[in-house]
Amino acid sequence: VDAFQAWCGPCKTVVDLFRKIRNEVGSDLLHFAVAEVDSIDALEKYRGKCEPVFLFYAGGGLVAVVRGANAPLLQKTILEQL
Repeated sequence: VDAFQAWCGPCKTVVDLFRKIRNEVGSDLLHFAVAEVDSIDALEKYRGKCEPVFLFYAGGGLVAVVRGANAPLLQKTILEQL
C-alpha cells in the first residue's frame, strides 16, 4: 500500500517498478493499492510526512514498512515478502 497525503499525491516514480515485479511474479501473488492517509483514521500516524511510505501486508497483518522511494529496497522487500 502506497500511503500518501493529498498534498503530495501517490508516489508515481515506483508505479513502473511495481508493474514490472507484478508481471514477473504473477498477479495472484502481488496486489498494489494506494491510500490517502488524511482520510483513513487507521493510517493517522503516517500523516505530516513528505516522503512516501509503503506498507506491506500478508495474512491480514502488517509485515514490513519501507519509507521513501528507494526502488532497490522496495524491490528487495517485495521479493522477500513473496
